[in-house]
Order: sequence, then structure tokens, then C-alpha cells
Amino acid sequence: MSVYVRALASALARAGVECDVLVRRDHAGQPDSVEVEPGFRVVHLDAGPAHPVSKHDLIELVDPMVAATLDLVEGGARYDAIHANYWLSGAVGHRLKHELDLPLVATFHTLARVKADAGIDDDPELRARIEHEIVNCADLMLASTTAERDQLELLYSASPDRIEIVPPGVDHEIFHAVEQRRRDAERRALGLGAEPVLLFAGRIQPLKGADLAVQALAELDDETATLLLVGGPSGPDGDAELDRLHEMAAKLGVTDRVRFVPPQAHTDLARYYRAVDVCLVPSHSESFGLVALEAAACGTPVVAAAVGGLVSLVDDGVTGFLVDSRDPSDFAAPIARLLADPAVAHAMGIAAEARSRRYGWSMTAARLRRLYIDLLAREPVSCR
Repeated sequence: MSVYVRALASALARAGVECDVLVRRDHAGQPDSVEVEPGFRVVHLDAGPAHPVSKHDLIELVDPMVAATLDLVEGGARYDAIHANYWLSGAVGHRLKHELDLPLVATFHTLARVKADAGIDDDPELRARIEHEIVNCADLMLASTTAERDQLELLYSASPDRIEIVPPGVDHEIFHAVEQRRRDAERRALGLGAEPVLLFAGRIQPLKGADLAVQALAELDDETATLLLVGGPSGPDGDAELDRLHEMAAKLGVTDRVRFVPPQAHTDLARYYRAVDVCLVPSHSESFGLVALEAAACGTPVVAAAVGGLVSLVDDGVTGFLVDSRDPSDFAAPIARLLADPAVAHAMGIAAEARSRRYGWSMTAARLRRLYIDLLAREPVSCR
């Protein structure tokens, strides 16, 4: 989500839409505002303690965040619309919509009821209720895919005429394929040899399904294959999940073939995508699946769970494989096929890179700019 907000705000600014990204000051000494580039600044607001707060405690800071934003406006800041990302920001945006009489755009990224359906229920019980309130009052909701649109309609009774499908983009200047010589050099720089290498990149939490990646590795006949798990613990169950992955690797006898890599700067992930043979996205749920898109842009085939937005991103059998099962052997089968047939993997990588060209942040921003303009001319939605 941070990647999404950062990239979209930058693209909007370049498209002529000035953006302030309002965030809570969580470290003493942070400046009141930082100009990232012309037309795009980050504004730090005093809302709660000046130190990091657990995600599950952030709901208590909705009122302070609303008050701090109102103080900002009273001090001279002027806005035409509010665009809230995630349910917590949506709760703030919903309040501000009524306080400031501004239209509200909501992008949820993940939905409580979708996570619950996937067997992941680690959010406060009131989240689904607040999401429903936002859905009822938002003037515009952005869905990344048709699957997310359908989830909003089916699970939250969202009005179809207030949902627009606006997929995220990918920065093709950073995420792109390279010639074999450079790819080999990047492998050496990452300490990789000639052995087959798989990649999982993402937060270490149950929702992302890294355990399935470890289990699939153990199912492969090729005992030289290595799995890179790039990411760190996230959420209340993150540390326990990381411990579980270490224990699972030991139990399955693949400890020496699983490398735990700490979180990387977003731009550095391109080296990992290009260096590996297959990117694994075994999530229980994905509203979009930016990792799959970035890997594709780097010319790397993806093996992904057939859930959410991944179904729209991965062209099964052409740019990678979709697996409609959480059985490790079922997930390992397409991985084994790609490792056994480099010609097939290469062809899929070429097709994946070509397909990724459909997505670009400039295209996302241009579409959203038109939607903002239309929104300002419409009668605002009233809470039902």
C-alpha cells in the first residue's frame, strides 16, 4: 500500500493534480512537511504519540487524526477532495467528508470480509462495520480488478455506479527485463550460483502464504533449488509466522535451501525479480498483486494462487501459472515444469514482460484525474 500511495501521488502530481499525503507524525523531529517533488508533499500531523503504534491500536487515533487535519485546513490548507487508502484512513476520511463538505474517494486495498472468507481473521471486529459505513458514504470507490469490484458489491452491497476499476501501475524504468549477461551478474551479486532459485517477496504474515512456498520447495524433486524469502514480519502474528517458517523448513529438511532475506528497498527488489527463475505469489487473498506485476515486468514467470486480482494479472499457461489449490504438490507441479524446461520459462517471461506493458502509473493517474474532475461536478453521496 505504501508503494501504491507513493507512486500514485507522484504520477498524479506529474499529471497536474497536486497531492498532500497526510500521515501521522510517529517520530519526534519529523518536519511538518516534506516536498517529495513539485506538486506532491507529505504532511506530518500531530495525532497521538510521536512513536510507532501497533496497527490494531491505530483505531484509537482516528479522532486525533481528524482533529489534526481540521487544524491544518483552518491554518490555510485547501483541498478539493479526500482520497482515503485502507479502512483506517477511510474512517478518518468519512468524518472529514462531513466536516469539510468534500467528496470522498476510497481505496480499500484489502477487505475484512474477504480475509475472513480466506480463513484469515486478524483484524478488529469493528473493521467490517466501518468498511460498510465507508462504502455507504463514499462518492467513489476504486477497485483494482473486476474481482475486487465484485467483492465490494457482493459482500458490502456497494452501489455499482460508484465503483470504478482503476488498476495500479508499475514503474517500467525500474522494473524491466535485462539481457542474460546482466542477469547473471545480478545473480552473482546476490550470492546466487547456477542452482534454480525461487522467490517469495512480501510481508511475513499468514495472509501472504509464505508457508506454501516453503512446502512447495520441499515437494520438488530438484534438491538443489533454493527459495529466497524476502520480507519481514508484519502485523500481530508476523513474528510467530516467521518462527513457524523456520520450524517448518527444519521439519521438511530444507533449512539449507531457504534463505531469509530482510526487507529490501522497493527499487532494490527489481534485482531479485530478475535474478530468480520463478516468482511465487501463494497469497490466500490479493486485491491486486503488485509483486506479480513487478516480477512480470522484469521478465520472470509467476506461479500464483488463483485468488483475487492475481487471476487478472497472470495469464495461466502464457505468462505463468495459476494454482487453484493449496496442496503443496499442486503448487510445486508448475514450478517443476518451469525449472525443467528453460525454453518454456523464457517464453513465459517474454510474454509476461509484454503483458505488463498494459500497466503504468501514468495511465493510472490520467484515468484518476478524469474521475476526480467528474466527481467534483456530481452531487455528493449522503450516508444511508
